[in-house]
Amino acid sequence: MNAKRTARLSAALMVLVIIADQWLKIWVKTSFFLGEDLEICSWFHLLFVQNPGMAFGWTLGSKLALTIFRLIATVFGFWYLGKLLKRPVVGTGVCLCVALILAGAIGNLIDCTFYGLIFNNPMPPAVATLLPSAGGYAPIFHGQVVDMLYFPLFSFYWPQWMPFIGGDYFEFFHPIFNLADAAVSVGVIALICFYSGQLSLNDSTEESEAGHSGQ
Repeated sequence: MNAKRTARLSAALMVLVIIADQWLKIWVKTSFFLGEDLEICSWFHLLFVQNPGMAFGWTLGSKLALTIFRLIATVFGFWYLGKLLKRPVVGTGVCLCVALILAGAIGNLIDCTFYGLIFNNPMPPAVATLLPSAGGYAPIFHGQVVDMLYFPLFSFYWPQWMPFIGGDYFEFFHPIFNLADAAVSVGVIALICFYSGQLSLNDSTEESEAGHSGQ
C-alpha cells in the first residue's frame, strides 16, 4: 500500500510540474517577444530568452546529441524510480525528489523535441505563433528551451583595487531559467542533502530501514 501511495504522489507531482512548466512556457512564448523583460519587482523579472543547450543556458555538444541524451536520461529516470518503488520499504521523500528531477527533464525534453515543430521564431517585436501555417522554425529534436525566470537579487561593481576583477560588474543571480530547471535543481539538492543514503537499489535490511526513516 505504501508503494502504491508513493507512486500516486510521485505521478501527481510530475504531472503538476510538467503542466505548470509547459503552461508558463507557452504563455511566455506566445505573449512576449524574444528578449522582452517584464519587471515584477526589482529582484524578479520575467525575461524571455531561448537557449539551445542545458539548464540555465549552458551548452554542451550538438543540439541533437543533447536532446537524445535528455531522452535517454529520462528513460533511465523512470527505470530508477520504478526500482525504488519496488523496494521492501519505500522512502516517499526520495521518490518525490526523483519525480521532481524527472518532471523537470521531461519539461525541457518537450521543448527540445516539439517546440521547433509547433512554433515559429519571428523577429522582435513580433511574438511567436502556436502551430503557424508556414510551419515551425526547426525539425523534430532541434527545438530551443524557453527560459523566463530571472532573479537579479543584488548587483555591484568590484572595487578597483581588487586584482583581476577590479571594476567589473557583478550580479547575483544572473542565470535565466524555467520551472523545469528549478524542479531538477530542487530535486537534486534535496537528494544530496537529505536522502543520499537512500539512493542505492540494494534491498539490504539496513538500507530498507534507512528508507523507512526518510518517509
